[in-house]
Amino acid sequence: MPKMSTDYPEHHLGGPTMGTRWTATIVDQPGLDLSTAGDALGAAVDLVDRQMSTWKPDSDLMRLNHAAPEVWVSLPAELMQVLTAALEIGRLSDGAFDIGLGEIVNAWGFGAAGPADIDAIKRALAATHRPTHETLELDPAQGRARKNTVAKIDLSGIAKGFAVDMMRRAIEQLGIKNALLGLDGELYAKGHKADGTPWPIAIEKPDYEARLPLSVIAFQDAAIATSGDYRHWVNVGDVRLAHTMDRRRGGPVQNPVASVTVLAASCMVADAWATALLVLGPEDGPELARRQGLDALFILRDRDNLRQIPVGIAFDAA
Repeated sequence: MPKMSTDYPEHHLGGPTMGTRWTATIVDQPGLDLSTAGDALGAAVDLVDRQMSTWKPDSDLMRLNHAAPEVWVSLPAELMQVLTAALEIGRLSDGAFDIGLGEIVNAWGFGAAGPADIDAIKRALAATHRPTHETLELDPAQGRARKNTVAKIDLSGIAKGFAVDMMRRAIEQLGIKNALLGLDGELYAKGHKADGTPWPIAIEKPDYEARLPLSVIAFQDAAIATSGDYRHWVNVGDVRLAHTMDRRRGGPVQNPVASVTVLAASCMVADAWATALLVLGPEDGPELARRQGLDALFILRDRDNLRQIPVGIAFDAA
């Protein structure tokens, strides 16, 4: 049962999922049933976890990963939706967003396989990795997919955003008009706060030790997602390497971008683009964001200082 707080006129719900927590702040309205809302939200994120987890050996994603190349695998509609979006953003970013790097993620110790493996890292660095949008084939009409290589799919850069979209769908089906939904920093703001103002969201300072706000923006009926180098990393000698993988390098991304925050209509889309833009770096990332018409905020490490590059109008005052 989701944890609930009933501090009128905003109610706070939440529960564990995907190694973190989902949260929801719901503005009170006539006929609101908190128990039903909590159950629906919990079911929404659990569905995504069951289908797309690389930590659950029996997930639908792992069935695809275990399948031999050229073998069609039937998949549920939600997973097909995420794969379709992931491949499209992979194409638009020229492979900067790539879901086929599961072996590399595991080699560097960020996946379900356990600690970093030096031999696996050497193989990852030496290998040539074709972008997954060229090697994964989808058949939407039949609800199935097949790989043309032995690549392992990892949806950690898009699944949590999709889970927030599923939470949004759940509350909309219940007629809830105003809520702030979150999962591990990915957020969707529906409607407004109890006082009628937009939801204020903190842009986090990319700090390795503390959780501190850098700035605050207010928005409604939109999603926001951040990809950064400051929450999950490994130390290799004197170098700190973040968990976001760069297909071109066969390992963690290494550039001055500390974080990228993207505002979009869909949290799944914001999540994936934040990762892609982080991988592309301080020059190619903002350039592609402008071409794609994205609202994005890049925060760069410049020696001991932080420098911001806003793209689009949403972050001009951030």
